[in-house]
Amino acid sequence: MMILIAGPYRSGTGNNPELIQRNMDRLQAPALSIFLKGHVPIVGEWVANPVMKLAGSKEVGDKIFEEIQYPVAHRLLTKCDAILRIDGASKGADQDVRIAKELGLKIFYDVNDIPDAE
Repeated sequence: MMILIAGPYRSGTGNNPELIQRNMDRLQAPALSIFLKGHVPIVGEWVANPVMKLAGSKEVGDKIFEEIQYPVAHRLLTKCDAILRIDGASKGADQDVRIAKELGLKIFYDVNDIPDAE
């Protein structure tokens, strides 16, 4: 399965780069476990951040960021089989879960609940 990892990125950071990096580290933390279970992990920011930079975004939350950040995750979800929602308040991650449900994707809330690939 391709599994999107969703959770806080900007939430609760006040756009402080150190706090955003802490959230990014939390988003990436389950990636290796997902991979070792035989799946492909994906974090939306792995795709969105370079695209935003190429589009000319200068800072988190600017107009370009807003135009690209969430749409990237939503497009990725159409290619995914499941989503892992990690802990933490996040309007964007909650929206990702809602879209995943609409798409009929599997929803996981704990990496340990993800089965090994067959």
